[in-house]
Amino acid sequence: MDASQAIISGQAVLGIELGSTRIKAVLVGPDHEVLATGGSEWENEFVDRLWTYSLDAVWAGLREAYAEVTADVATRYGVELASVKAMGFSAMMHGYLAFDAAGQLLVPFRTWRNTNTGAASAELTAALGYNIPLRWSVAHLYQAILDKEEHLPRLDFFTTLAGYVHWQLTGEKVLGVGDASGMFPIDPATGDWDADRLAKFQQLAADKGFSCDARALLPRVVPAGAAAGTLTEAGARLLDPTGKLVAGIPLAPPEGDAGTGMVATNSIAPRTGNVSAGTSIFAMVVLERPLQAVHEELDLVTTPVGDLVAMVHCNNGASELGTWAGVFGEFAAALGTPAAPGKVFDALFLASLDGEADCGGLLAYNYLSGEPIARLREGRPLFTRTPDSEFNLANFMRAQLFATFATLRLGMDILLKEEHAAVDAMFAHGGVFKTKGVAQRYLAAAFNAPVTVGETAGEGGAWGMAVLSAYLAYGQGTTLADYLNQRVFAAAETETLAPDPADVAGFDAYVDKYVAGLAIEAAAVEAL
Repeated sequence: MDASQAIISGQAVLGIELGSTRIKAVLVGPDHEVLATGGSEWENEFVDRLWTYSLDAVWAGLREAYAEVTADVATRYGVELASVKAMGFSAMMHGYLAFDAAGQLLVPFRTWRNTNTGAASAELTAALGYNIPLRWSVAHLYQAILDKEEHLPRLDFFTTLAGYVHWQLTGEKVLGVGDASGMFPIDPATGDWDADRLAKFQQLAADKGFSCDARALLPRVVPAGAAAGTLTEAGARLLDPTGKLVAGIPLAPPEGDAGTGMVATNSIAPRTGNVSAGTSIFAMVVLERPLQAVHEELDLVTTPVGDLVAMVHCNNGASELGTWAGVFGEFAAALGTPAAPGKVFDALFLASLDGEADCGGLLAYNYLSGEPIARLREGRPLFTRTPDSEFNLANFMRAQLFATFATLRLGMDILLKEEHAAVDAMFAHGGVFKTKGVAQRYLAAAFNAPVTVGETAGEGGAWGMAVLSAYLAYGQGTTLADYLNQRVFAAAETETLAPDPADVAGFDAYVDKYVAGLAIEAAAVEAL
């Protein structure tokens, strides 16, 4: 079946992911090859000292991304996109979207980026014997309880961004198990909310004056491949106001960007891991056994089928890198030689390869927001150097790229050196890996381990969500692992880079200086 026939006959599938700075849509055929793409840029707002996105921005961005896909289909194939075999939505995990019984938003969406939940995180971690990071949905709820927020008596339901979009499109209050595992702990034995810890939380809340049925406040948990609802007529009009998109399309369980990253890199089996690099950056390793201790630097989440995963999550990823690329792009335009953003990134990334192994004494911090692993409640992007450092473009860009992975390395040291987690294969995806062999090389140095990047690395989580949608449509009777191995990645083109010893030594030296310089960052938070 050729692409146009697949689209006309409704055999293609659609995945849309709401990332931190870009909403991306990917249409794939039954063979999982990308047929068309679309997107929409957006940015969070800092309102009343909290990071948020408006719900209007959610729907404006989704409509634009979907419209771009339909336009791409028309341009490439000369046909109209009106239906797909299945579709699915994923988004940045965690956060707090709270609604009353009438479905009205009670407080502005509180995203994963907020770090105001320190007291809640500490109390819950101690009480539940389970690391509850600052960004988890239950930490946001419990912080609201501690702060005695006025909206709590009207709270009827809370969910994640992907769960909210799915609910509005289908009427179903459900959540994929991977995304759910960033709201509240999941019991791997049942694939559902951890009943004992849920009871403990309910008692904690009651002791603070908030009586509730905790399970009723949460969405229903479903694994990948399970029925999760169909697109309603009202949902179709929300996504496509032109009226061409038909109702009745099955939707895959809504997932988080961690789960789609695992799928996009075929790393859902034990002893596999992946790194997803975007506005935030995180590494995930599928565990053979539970961790021996509770570590604030290590989150426990699950794969889209419910297997336990250790996650090192850093709030700050490639955003500062993108800002610097924008500045260099403006400089090129000022010289009368404007260049597309992709060319700017390529030029800067490739220049970094000529830098010294340890960045020549330059040091960068990419902290736009608070960074729990570094014990920082807020962020201040910084670049600093010693007077005798070698300040040139190559070292500067190498330092910026190293900074993208430095905090991730701190958490991975705990997982690999203290918990002795086993990793046979590490995959990477995200836009930062589009320039071949650069960020991949530095990540291999950071982990001192081979790193594999596939041809879909730049498509990221939206493609992963499309694959989960395809699994719903075409994967019945097979496990997700078998579906990925036998039908998605069997002929996939990948490239693996082993770490260069000189790069490893250089990154180690950079990280030592990075840790020592965290005092500079802390002082900047206090002074600026």
